[in-house]
Amino acid sequence: MALSSLFLSLPLPKLPSNGSKSYRLLPVQASSAPSASSSFDLRRYWTSLIAEVESELDAAMPMRPPESIHSAMRHAVLPGAGKEGAAKRAPPVLCVAACELLGAPRAAALPAAAALEMLHAASLVHDDLPCFDAAPTRRGRPSTHAAYGTDMAVLAGDALFPLAYTHVISYTPSPNPVPHAVLLRVLAELARAVGSTGMAAGQFLDLTAAAALGEAEVMQVLTKKFGEMAECSAACGAMLGGAGANEEAALRRYGRTIGVLYELADDVRNASGNGKMRSNASVLRALGMDRALGIVEELKGQAKMEADRFADKYGDRVLPLYSFVDYAVDRGFELQDAAATP
Repeated sequence: MALSSLFLSLPLPKLPSNGSKSYRLLPVQASSAPSASSSFDLRRYWTSLIAEVESELDAAMPMRPPESIHSAMRHAVLPGAGKEGAAKRAPPVLCVAACELLGAPRAAALPAAAALEMLHAASLVHDDLPCFDAAPTRRGRPSTHAAYGTDMAVLAGDALFPLAYTHVISYTPSPNPVPHAVLLRVLAELARAVGSTGMAAGQFLDLTAAAALGEAEVMQVLTKKFGEMAECSAACGAMLGGAGANEEAALRRYGRTIGVLYELADDVRNASGNGKMRSNASVLRALGMDRALGIVEELKGQAKMEADRFADKYGDRVLPLYSFVDYAVDRGFELQDAAATP
């Protein structure tokens, strides 16, 4: 099945327009599974993980010659000061949550979680380049090419890709608890996600998108450009946690759905606040706000349904997955503020 087929086949009902120019994202409907993400402190869980991921990333990128490249790499990956500089670290958090869901130790997933952030940062460095999005800022400070020049930005992004693979090989505890065969599968998954049929394909489709796109074409771009990294994050966590085939498939679908949901909710929020949409292929531009809200509701339901598959077997360990769905839509807290919470 093609990676985009999940979204291309969804029966998405069109919401009636009320003629108003003011829109809001509706709250997530109650799920049948463990009561409630409201009983789970996602903010505390997320920020505690961020601290561990930041430590792992900082240690993985010491300053060394050539200093210009390594300084640019650290600029791209490590956060700046202030609320806008706070990095959400969604790929690493999703990877660890999937691994811990299955009962595996956090240490099994942390090296891959850091590697996912390196790959994510590298993709953002390249996305921001003048030949792509020409973005002057990223996370509240100059983007890497704006701070170091286009040449150093290209080199920094190029260097982050092999560093990610090396980090997984060097620091994942193997063969216990992670067998060597699983380690190889994780490496292959990371390479697949960023390759010519994954995120690179998403960037290509976005660059070559026609002025008028249909719903299927828009969803294909969003799935490739944003769903791939989230799917990879959940899949790596599943592999490292010892998931069976059905569990890994469900976590892949969950991750892919969350990735597209997160981006689409951002588009809706940015459009309401006159922000900049990050993708040329926008559901809002192609189909309007009502349709975008309809798809948000459908994706929320799909993500919750995939999480439900784990509720009976794993109980409260599934609560982070439910909470991610809520957070993708309502962004109920700021991570920088949460970091100060004891």
